[in-house]
Amino acid sequence: MSYINADSLLPPELLQEIQKYVQGSLVYIPRPLDLKLGWGLKNGTREMLDRRNADIRAAKAAGRRIEDLADEYGLSPDGIRKVLYGGRKTA
Repeated sequence: MSYINADSLLPPELLQEIQKYVQGSLVYIPRPLDLKLGWGLKNGTREMLDRRNADIRAAKAAGRRIEDLADEYGLSPDGIRKVLYGGRKTA
């Protein structure tokens, strides 16, 4: 998230109106609800985790042990079980 000076972005009348409520502080202006992105979609984290989880499920289906998968993926055995038996499923 980058910092933008309101002087260079907002029309003077809007800036004056905002200054009635806050001056000299950082203000976060969220996206409208219809434009919000889900967690991890902007930076690719969600896709990376979905791919990792699919790999874990495939490895378990091929006969790998939970303890071995935990070591390989740096997760606890309970974390592997959560991937295998619950949580988010990929399409």
